[in-house]
Amino acid sequence: MNPALKSNFTNDRHSCKPVPIMWKKILPVLPVLLLTGCASTFTNLTSLEQPRNANNLYPVEVAFNSQQQSLRWASIHPYVLANGQLYDLRPTPLMTNRWEGFVPVPPGADGVTYRYKFDYLYNDFGKPPKPASTVSPAYKLTILGQ
Repeated sequence: MNPALKSNFTNDRHSCKPVPIMWKKILPVLPVLLLTGCASTFTNLTSLEQPRNANNLYPVEVAFNSQQQSLRWASIHPYVLANGQLYDLRPTPLMTNRWEGFVPVPPGADGVTYRYKFDYLYNDFGKPPKPASTVSPAYKLTILGQ
């Protein structure tokens, strides 16, 4: 075969090293891929604005879902974290993945930033269940009126 007709693109075996190239591209995103396999999702069901009330307690509600197969759903203990304090959430009646509670807002404040925190146990191969937790992004509740 004429050397001028040979393609360097397909015939040079040493110029293409697919395995090292593939690992170079996958390794930086591998932790993200592994974490998304157990990803939890929070759906904040709370209104972003609420009128001021006399008792300064404002209802919050969240839906929690997880792809983590080893999560022990009966062990979940949910909280809402506001002003550096954890406040218990209780299950919403007739719903399996929703919780509700109250967040205090001081009388002079115009709002509060809060997060949801879920503590739970998960199964580990050949070992007793292990504790873990996950925290939602921050949400802002604005109080209307003085």
